[in-house]
Amino acid sequence: MELRNGKNVRVISRKKLKEAAATHAEATANLDAWYRITRKSAWKSLADIRFTWSSADVYGECTIFNIKGKKYRLIVWINYQTQKVFVRHVLPHAEYTKGGWKNDCSGD
Repeated sequence: MELRNGKNVRVISRKKLKEAAATHAEATANLDAWYRITRKSAWKSLADIRFTWSSADVYGECTIFNIKGKKYRLIVWINYQTQKVFVRHVLPHAEYTKGGWKNDCSGD
């Protein structure tokens, strides 16, 4: 969804994305593309996200993006009201399937 009301999504934090890219170099371009596209967005719901990222999914209070053809998962928490996206995890598929990240999304 493109910017409508003058308020772009703010990604918190890009540093976390850069750290993940340093660890997982093959995902660098994909993470950078996600960041550049996301920060120009204005999301009100998962439907808005899926307009750009059709494979985005929700688990608990987190939104999950496939990165580099499902080789990695980007797990974020989104506050639609303030237009802030909080990066929680960038995980390779094998670590993602272990599910250790799920506690961060439970809302407890």
